[in-house]
Amino acid sequence: MVLSAPSGAGKSSLAKALAADARFAVSVSHTTRAPRPGEQDGVHYHFCDRASFARMVEAQAFLEHAEVFGNYYGTSRQAVESLLAAGHYVLLDIDWQGARRIKALMPDAITIFILPPSLAVLEQRLRSRGQDSDEVIMRRMRSARAEISHYAEFDWVIVNDEFDAALDDLRGLIFEGRRHRPLPIDPQTFLASAS
Repeated sequence: MVLSAPSGAGKSSLAKALAADARFAVSVSHTTRAPRPGEQDGVHYHFCDRASFARMVEAQAFLEHAEVFGNYYGTSRQAVESLLAAGHYVLLDIDWQGARRIKALMPDAITIFILPPSLAVLEQRLRSRGQDSDEVIMRRMRSARAEISHYAEFDWVIVNDEFDAALDDLRGLIFEGRRHRPLPIDPQTFLASAS
C-alpha cells in the first residue's frame, strides 16, 4: 500500500498508527537528508551519503527513488520483498512519483492520496512543527500545489481533517475496500483552490 501526500498532510502519522497493528509493516526508506531532531537511523529512515545512495541506484537496489527538496529518497527492493514474503501488509510512505513507479511495477498495489482539509491548514501544520524556515515552508507550499495535482492518479483519496476519522477511513479502504464517510471536500474543488 502506497500513501502519498504533500508534506504536512499527515501521511507519516497515519502510517505509524497503522503500523501499530502487527499485520502491517512500514518500509523504511533510504535518504541522503540529515536526520531531524529525534529521528533514528533505521527507524525513521536509513540515512546515507550521496555516494552510498548512488551505488544503491547503480545496483538497482531500489524499487523507486526520487529527488525531493534537494535530497534523495529510495525504497529498498529487498526490504519490501522480505516484508511481503513474511505476510505483512507493506506500507510505503512516498511521493506521487514513487507511487507511479510502484504501481507500474506492482499493479495490485493500493495507492492512497492523503489531502489536508485546506491549504491554510497545511501551512499551519508545517509552521507548528517548528522545524523549517519561512523560505522552506513557502517552498513546501508551492510543492504541495504541484503534488495535489496528481491526486487523480491514485486509487483512493482521504482527507485528513480529523486524525482518528482519517485513520478509520484508511482501515476501511484497506480491509473493506470502502471509505467509512464521504469526502468532506471535493478534490477537484480543492485542486482549483490550490492553483
